[in-house]
Amino acid sequence: MELQDLGKLLLVLALGMAVLGAALWLGGRLGLGSLPGDFRLQGRGWSCFLPLATSILLSILLTVLLSLVLRFFR
Repeated sequence: MELQDLGKLLLVLALGMAVLGAALWLGGRLGLGSLPGDFRLQGRGWSCFLPLATSILLSILLTVLLSLVLRFFR
């Protein structure tokens, strides 16, 4: 792998991480992770968080987004 290719790869990975970080930051500000269908179980010395509603919502949004992107490139 040449240095130019490695540089492009690192740039793409950095941009991807920046987009992911912005999405996580924005999702936290919009209340993702604290929806009514997200369950938090706690006991003595343990806790478990099950983000069921957030997972379903993100799955629907990503499915619609991917469908639109794939339809655009056909």
